[in-house]
Amino acid sequence: MRAATPPMGWNTWDSYGTTVTEEEVLANARVMADRLLPHGWDTVVVDIAWYDPTARSHGYNDGAPLELDAFGRQMPAPNRFPSAAGCAGFGPLAAQVHALGLRFGLHIMRGIPRLAVERDLPIHGTGFTAAQVADLDHVCAWNPDNYGLNHDHPGAQAYYDAQVAQFAAWGVDFIKADDMQAPYYDREIAAYALAIERSGRDIALSLSPGTHLSTAHLPHLREYAQMWRISDDLWDRWEDLHAQFARLARWAPFQQAGGWADADMLPLGRIGIRAERGEPRDCRLTLDEQRTMLSLWCMGRSPLMVGGDLPTSTPDTLELLATPAVAEVLQGSVDGRELLREPLPGGELIVWAARAAASDRVYAAVFWTGDEPFQASVALPSILGTAVHDAALTDLWPGQTAEVQDGLLTATVPSHGVAWVALDPTA
Repeated sequence: MRAATPPMGWNTWDSYGTTVTEEEVLANARVMADRLLPHGWDTVVVDIAWYDPTARSHGYNDGAPLELDAFGRQMPAPNRFPSAAGCAGFGPLAAQVHALGLRFGLHIMRGIPRLAVERDLPIHGTGFTAAQVADLDHVCAWNPDNYGLNHDHPGAQAYYDAQVAQFAAWGVDFIKADDMQAPYYDREIAAYALAIERSGRDIALSLSPGTHLSTAHLPHLREYAQMWRISDDLWDRWEDLHAQFARLARWAPFQQAGGWADADMLPLGRIGIRAERGEPRDCRLTLDEQRTMLSLWCMGRSPLMVGGDLPTSTPDTLELLATPAVAEVLQGSVDGRELLREPLPGGELIVWAARAAASDRVYAAVFWTGDEPFQASVALPSILGTAVHDAALTDLWPGQTAEVQDGLLTATVPSHGVAWVALDPTA
């Protein structure tokens, strides 16, 4: 089954925006293989505009001279991906990533390149051309590269089939398909999933963005995709992180093997190097906020795609990502859910729980959104869901103050922080 557990990996967007190079992808892949692969991180994703030789930070290029093949399919820009020269595409880069024991992914926009339409290029394996299948009315509101596709024309599906077949030949394992959900393009999603099926390769499909995504789409999402974003882009701001509490609480009850609501990338480590937003910087979230982010994503079983440049991130960031509890909870828990959200003077007390799939262990996360530390106290039976009033406690983050006493889980929770624990009920 594709994505039996939430995917874990690295994506180029937060660090490099549209401008990442082959050398930078490989540098990150090597660090991931060396430091993070033993802890579950196994996917490397090249984000948007890998086909634009004129890509720049802080935006997109209108009318860019996109690198296309004779059939209007995007090709990696050789000035940024030298191994792609000679029509090799991403095959050589994917092979190097695979040799490290990792999976290779890429980003693609909905539709067909405007340049292919302007040139009226043929669609591979058909008698149709790009101009015949383009939908000039349904274009992306924020990216100028593509026109939409008219799915009343059989050439539209044929274009996606040919595009994905080429990705499969390159060895692509993961596709992040963008401009699919805002508005919700149900026919596009189904068409892309069909193209993946026809490619004959096991490729996970991730959908973006998640602006106002409704759970009403859940049956359709589960049928066709393995990941779907539930928000717009998230950056290293507390307000962005805080907004994800409500979104994950809404989606967590529906998380199941094969299909995962995605709370977006983790802007942890060194970001903004040549990105869309902000200048080069270390993540502006405090350590406690970073722990909150990882704990919440794991309890809600959101996929984890870190965005910081791994070679230039601090050792503390890599240690944070390699914390054993991250993979343990993300990959081995079930029934993650919000138990309590209580507004109090100075902040909100938010409590989540999840069960270990293979034991009686229960995970608990006690969050505090206020600006000063908070002494939290939560009745143990409300977490364990039983009449058990005692449990052996294991701290999942170092240096915590949590304890179990007299039927209560107590902890001093830092500002914007979390007490994250494992509870093993005792008789």
